[in-house]
Amino acid sequence: QVQLIESGGGLVQAGDSLRLSCAFSGRTFSSFAMGWFRQSPGKERGFVAAITWDGGRTFYNDSAKGRFTISRDNAKKSVYLQMNNLKPDDTAVYYCAAREGYYADSSPTAFDYWGQGTQVTVSS
Repeated sequence: QVQLIESGGGLVQAGDSLRLSCAFSGRTFSSFAMGWFRQSPGKERGFVAAITWDGGRTFYNDSAKGRFTISRDNAKKSVYLQMNNLKPDDTAVYYCAAREGYYADSSPTAFDYWGQGTQVTVSS
């Protein structure tokens, strides 16, 4: 069974940076595409970024483009989300997700496994 554990969230000011990490265990990490999603109160869980199983392709929502970078280290079985120039609208619980197969996807329903989430709060 796949387990995902996120870390790195916290309280920061607008313009600051954070790096989220997600540790994967239970299956062969390099067989999974990975994604980051976020959810704020009263809103549906939304796509942030995704990466193919070899790290060769990355995908972002419009808000994340140019500010966030998703990456992975298959040797360490981890995926990361570097977030720069954070804005108050980025405040949310951030979830790591795993999808078996090469292709990443922007739909939460395409992902099979989820972490417990890590809170990111950006003050103005």
